Amino acid sequence: MNTVGYKIKKGILYLLLIILALLCLLPFLLMMINSTRSGVEITTGFTFIPSSHLKENWEQLFKFVNLFRGMGNSLLVAVPATILCGYFSSITAYALAMYKFKGNKLIFIVNVLFMMIPAQLSLIGFYNLCMTLGLVNSYIPLIIPAVAAPGTVFFLRQYVQATLSPALIEAARIDGAGELRIFHKIVFPIMIPGVATMSIGAFIGNWNNYLTPLILLNNPEKMTLPVMISTLNAATDLQSNQGAIYLGVAISVIPILISFCFFSKYIISSISAGGVKE
Repeated sequence: MNTVGYKIKKGILYLLLIILALLCLLPFLLMMINSTRSGVEITTGFTFIPSSHLKENWEQLFKFVNLFRGMGNSLLVAVPATILCGYFSSITAYALAMYKFKGNKLIFIVNVLFMMIPAQLSLIGFYNLCMTLGLVNSYIPLIIPAVAAPGTVFFLRQYVQATLSPALIEAARIDGAGELRIFHKIVFPIMIPGVATMSIGAFIGNWNNYLTPLILLNNPEKMTLPVMISTLNAATDLQSNQGAIYLGVAISVIPILISFCFFSKYIISSISAGGVKE
């Protein structure tokens, strides 16, 4: 009887999870379908049946937007920013987790406080700083700030404390390894699952970043993909561009899906890392 009840509960749980997964995929599915519909069809309501206006939307999209240039510009920002975020956040998290020095806890508290401050609050000051340094219309202010990622540092610090044994570090020091060598040869390979997990979020955030590039980039040739696609909303005939906007957004999701497929194998191992005790 207990076995039957357990199977029923398990079946209900799986059913609820399947329904939840379908609900999560529904907006993505509607986006793909709307990319094949005309603006008039989109304004009449939603449907799960694809239409025949994909070619027209494609032509309308490239009439206003150089999509491949926009993707290239976004990659020029997102890839270096993700690499810088992953590397410097991991080395900072390792230092906060394994080194006991005066001010360690204070730095960690400040890091947590910065996690709570919305980035939009500092946007005006950040723009004035970029103006002073002559970095407006440059990719540098879109890439370099990725070095400071409080949320990533917080997650990786907890990950290091859960997975890395201090005895391993001491053994490497006894063998004569330097601190940087210890980090690159021992610590960082252990942290790769956690770094890869956070890199997915970092890449998505930098790829979808809209507000900062909109303010800092005024050269149409340098605009990132989200900014380019948003220009369709300012076109003369907004209704005819609705399908093109959906198509542009659908295409812009492709690099995100590729990065997720590449790094997703690390997610489960990083999440479950703290659940295994030696």
